[in-house]
Amino acid sequence: MIKDDGTIRYKLEQREIDNLSEYATKSRFSKGRKRKEDPSDLRTEFQRDRDRILHSKAFRRLKHKTQVFLSPFDDHFRTRLTHTLEVSQIGRTIARALDFNEDLVEAIALGHDLGHTPFGHCGEGVLNELLKGGFHHNIQSVRVVEVLEDLNLCAETIDGILTHTWGYKPKTPEGQIVQLADKIAYINHDIEDSIRAGIISESDLPKDCISYFSSVQSKRLSKMIHEIVSNSIDKPIVAMSEEGWHYTTKLRQWMFENVYIDSPAKLEEKKARNVIRELFFLYIDMLKPVCEESKIERIVTDYISGMTDRYAIEKYKENFIPKGFQSGAKEDYLFKLAKIIN
Repeated sequence: MIKDDGTIRYKLEQREIDNLSEYATKSRFSKGRKRKEDPSDLRTEFQRDRDRILHSKAFRRLKHKTQVFLSPFDDHFRTRLTHTLEVSQIGRTIARALDFNEDLVEAIALGHDLGHTPFGHCGEGVLNELLKGGFHHNIQSVRVVEVLEDLNLCAETIDGILTHTWGYKPKTPEGQIVQLADKIAYINHDIEDSIRAGIISESDLPKDCISYFSSVQSKRLSKMIHEIVSNSIDKPIVAMSEEGWHYTTKLRQWMFENVYIDSPAKLEEKKARNVIRELFFLYIDMLKPVCEESKIERIVTDYISGMTDRYAIEKYKENFIPKGFQSGAKEDYLFKLAKIIN
């Protein structure tokens, strides 16, 4: 029995214990951090994780990283940051409805894509080919919070970040929520962005999926969330109904076939892949004289994966695009004019 220390944190922890589902992850009983820290007087452990992620450099860079459309000029297309915020909103809605830990869901959601490369999955694919042992953004996201920025997060948050992708099994129901929220978010907002770009139209979407969910994005999104909530109330496992999951995965597969692969949205990917590849070998050569060879690929991968789209492009221009000759005194003529006029 933990004694009441009179702090706001204790009250918040007790509120979780008294009000959340018996299956929810309670911050007071977290498995903790790798390095022990004194608790906060104001925040639970999962709230601290959320705040550390929110204030991290990697989180700020998400605003200039690709979601689907490379470096979009239209401000209404999603970036990796707006995707992350939508995942967080969807996840928190589900958690609140099911009485799971909303703070843990938010922390996982905000951190799940911190390791994403410039140019989205295109950039990830190139680094996966070049790095011995491969590259996966979920594993890199964990590396960001554990090594590169050393946020010393709780074990539950790290597990949720690692397992948000397909093929992983989260250890907490909150991690399961984010895994589902991620899929729901990108399916729906990628449909909206693709319609805006003129790549597809509403009438192109699979008729049975639209009949089940609706062609209106807000209604489709709401239906998917309801399918999870109604199927998961008072259960330790969070999952969508079998029928709902069937149409969700069918819609996702349709998006792969019509948008994510060989569509106009991907026309610039060959160039983007070349940017990543050329920078990779450039930096490898730069580090060879000054760094232990066994560490070079890892260092270069960490550096490139952290870049925004525009920074990667600028570095490519700086190193591979010739510049016109520039004289040292750029303002000579200004001073010549001053002499002539005087």
